[in-house]
Amino acid sequence: MLDRLIGTFLVEQGELSKTQLMEAYRLQESNRAKLGVIAVAEKLMSIAQAEQVNTLQTSMDKRFGDIAIEKGYLSKAQVERLLELQGNSYLAFLQAVVDLGFMTMERLSEVESDYQKRNGYTESDMAALKTGDVEQAVPIFLHTDDPVFKAMFSMGIKNMYRLVDNHVFVGNTYTARVIKDEVLSYQRFHGDQSAVVAISGKYEDVRKMAVAYTKEEFVETREDALDATCELINCINGLYATEQSKSDAKIELEPPNFNVSFAEATSDEMVVMPVYICGGEVKYIIAISKDIYVGS
Repeated sequence: MLDRLIGTFLVEQGELSKTQLMEAYRLQESNRAKLGVIAVAEKLMSIAQAEQVNTLQTSMDKRFGDIAIEKGYLSKAQVERLLELQGNSYLAFLQAVVDLGFMTMERLSEVESDYQKRNGYTESDMAALKTGDVEQAVPIFLHTDDPVFKAMFSMGIKNMYRLVDNHVFVGNTYTARVIKDEVLSYQRFHGDQSAVVAISGKYEDVRKMAVAYTKEEFVETREDALDATCELINCINGLYATEQSKSDAKIELEPPNFNVSFAEATSDEMVVMPVYICGGEVKYIIAISKDIYVGS
């Protein structure tokens, strides 16, 4: 996540142009393959096994390596070796910027310190961001210490990272009583916990996310895009409900719904997290123990 946050900061500060940033990201990406790809290349897993693990990730709140170990395809030592081969995304980004001759490592270090000071981040915050562990990073952007919000936002962003875009990054949360956007998908759940989870934004940004999630280019209409977004929300909430059931909490999901016209969502209080995903921006919205009313 820090590679995208720092990258955006470098452009804002005039240290890099947008073209240079995209070039650095391309070089970074060429040097950093997915774990399954590396496992197949190293002949530690078959293509069929890697594809099976990728499929299981859509229904299990676990990382590729953890599932592969559970299935007996890889040992813990092999996963650790693959992670070493994959490398750290933030360090790979810094190396790409230096290799392209855009900035020196010394200047990048100065910019990193400036970024940390401007945002008021602690050393532990920066360490969490550098790991690339979404679950560690998300709480840094929350305005509340409420453990339910923390668990729900972490579950949502973690699975957007796993299932949609492994370069997703977020902004600081804020509260709102009214949200107006072009399109909106949402789902209510109730039981031992009650909440509403929604994703809203410009149609084109939501469509990009839908295409990345479904892996299908035929997402053309608003209905297609919003239906796919509903599937994503339902998947995230399903994983959250499963996780809560381990503590004997029972949650029942209602069918997700969407609004294809100019949507207005109102509530006594919604917590909103800006999410930068697939080259666009959407809002990830959660209301706990409060309803969200949706209208055109």
